[in-house]
Amino acid sequence: MPDAALRLKSLFEQLLGGPLPVRVRAWDGSEAGPPGAPALVVRNRRALRRLLWKPGELGLARGWVSGDLGVEGDLYEALDLMAGLVWEKDGDGAGLRQTLLDPDARAAAWGLVRMAGPPWPPAPPREEARPHRHLHTKRSDKRAISHHYDVGNDFYELVLGPSMVYSCAYWQDGGTLEEAQRDKLELISRKLELTPGQRLLDVGCGWGSMAVHAAREHGVSVVGVTLSQEQAAYARKRVADEGLTDRVEIRVQDYRDVADGPYDAISSIGMAEHVGAERYLEYAQDLYGLLKPGGRLLNHQIARRPQSDEAGYSVDEFIDAYVFPDGELAPLGTTVTQLERAGFEVRDVESIREHYARTLRRWVADLEAQWVRAVRLTSPGRARVWRLYMAASALAFERNRIGVNQVLAVRTPESGASGMPLRARTWNVPA
Repeated sequence: MPDAALRLKSLFEQLLGGPLPVRVRAWDGSEAGPPGAPALVVRNRRALRRLLWKPGELGLARGWVSGDLGVEGDLYEALDLMAGLVWEKDGDGAGLRQTLLDPDARAAAWGLVRMAGPPWPPAPPREEARPHRHLHTKRSDKRAISHHYDVGNDFYELVLGPSMVYSCAYWQDGGTLEEAQRDKLELISRKLELTPGQRLLDVGCGWGSMAVHAAREHGVSVVGVTLSQEQAAYARKRVADEGLTDRVEIRVQDYRDVADGPYDAISSIGMAEHVGAERYLEYAQDLYGLLKPGGRLLNHQIARRPQSDEAGYSVDEFIDAYVFPDGELAPLGTTVTQLERAGFEVRDVESIREHYARTLRRWVADLEAQWVRAVRLTSPGRARVWRLYMAASALAFERNRIGVNQVLAVRTPESGASGMPLRARTWNVPA
């Protein structure tokens, strides 16, 4: 009888209709596949049961998070090679059913069933978020934000570094991650043209980095809002340590409940991905209403590529279950349209896609360098979630599957006097 790895390789190739570009290492120590390639490590038969009960991305994710599946070798290379090997994602399972109409594929599936052992489904890893029935209510949004951000400030410090900025940095030649994050905050401040005495609302303020930078470097008064208790506590301490309590207020508050406008400027950095398509216009209208005439919004947001059938878009299963519950990505054009529908005049759009790939690779390197501590601060499963999420996201930005854009918009008054310079890009940060 062939060893487990050879049998698995044969069955996987039958099922997927093509050669596996990675090696397979099975629970009995056997290996099969191209020499020198990264290895998909199937540590036990339970991994097969996860794949059979949840074919596709979610089954693979559960295997990875639980430790039943792993990768030996370069993770980026392995993810790149395996990118096209997941069964077609389809909410009603039509993709899998179509695959199993093929006799060879059906025989391979039964072969995996026989190898998998007892038929009952393994429980999902405890790091998996429960699905929500009511998307983007204030209660569900608070729960989703807590799932993502309230995993320990010490863990985020380990990954993000001293800047504690959890969004795309702005890289110039050379420089450290901290310098690149400082340059990103300064770029946003210049686009908003912050000046002493102004009021800035920082929506989704995170650990307070933008609020502190704007108050310290540009003399503005800042209100930062977040739904995360842990973020708020950390941000308030930073504000106090910087001696900025007279200029910076950090609130645990939903942006929909902010009622003390008008503000001169609003920054929304990596927050709008949590809003959801159904509520995006409401989000844009709320921010528009909080700005004074001539006030500026800087919306820094990840975007996906548009689809030929937008009605068929579905949220990434792994990210929805383990990273950003209820998060949604929209094409850039959709975001611009919604901002314009709310009344904004969009004045500048800057893509910094490659900058996010570089940022993510740095975060992955920091996580891997302190893996033992990361596991101790959270859990083995949570650390695996972050390693996979950030590595896969870095590749997605590099391959132009997703992007990130800074959209500068103005609440232009009826007079048409936007207050914008005649020539754009006067805000570039010196190298």
